[in-house]
Amino acid sequence: MTSSSTDIASLLGSRICHDLISPIGAISNGVELLRMSGEMSGPELELISESVENANARIRFFRVAFGAGSPDHMMSAGDVRAILADLSRGTRLSIEWTIDRDMPRDQVKLAFLLIQCLEVALPRGGAIKIRNEAVNWIGIAEADRINFAQELWTGLTEPSSVAAEIKPSEIQFLILSLLLADAGRSAAVEHRDTEIHVRF
Repeated sequence: MTSSSTDIASLLGSRICHDLISPIGAISNGVELLRMSGEMSGPELELISESVENANARIRFFRVAFGAGSPDHMMSAGDVRAILADLSRGTRLSIEWTIDRDMPRDQVKLAFLLIQCLEVALPRGGAIKIRNEAVNWIGIAEADRINFAQELWTGLTEPSSVAAEIKPSEIQFLILSLLLADAGRSAAVEHRDTEIHVRF
């Protein structure tokens, strides 16, 4: 995957998310109308409602992580925290966004991709914290036990070594690696049994 193909992938991601967000929103509104009318209630409606909320949260997250980002488009800390809170609701994962100022969307995109990378290391849940210091992004993942896939993180720190047979569930490592290379950045990764620390 080249830089230009990364741009195409981002445009494709934006298109898919744009086309999906409206029908998911319509389903959510329909569920709310059913609840208000009293025509349907019980665990079935709650299951549908939770599933729709989860799908909506993921689409909003993916729209930033995999969509086209612009340095001219700013995202508020409140909006970012709302997306992350909805994404982690009902899961064993907590995500803390410690940044209080607005950030360019293309920078939030990098942070969201990093969150997805860190999430791979927390199959049993855990905590992720994202910080920004000057121009540096810092991501920390903590759990009782970390699943550290050396080849994935090596690919992030050394773009030329990204595995050719990367899985769809691991595509965020490849995309983040390419975006960092395009920006002239390099990632540093440290890990212990219960923690991963990433800086770029």
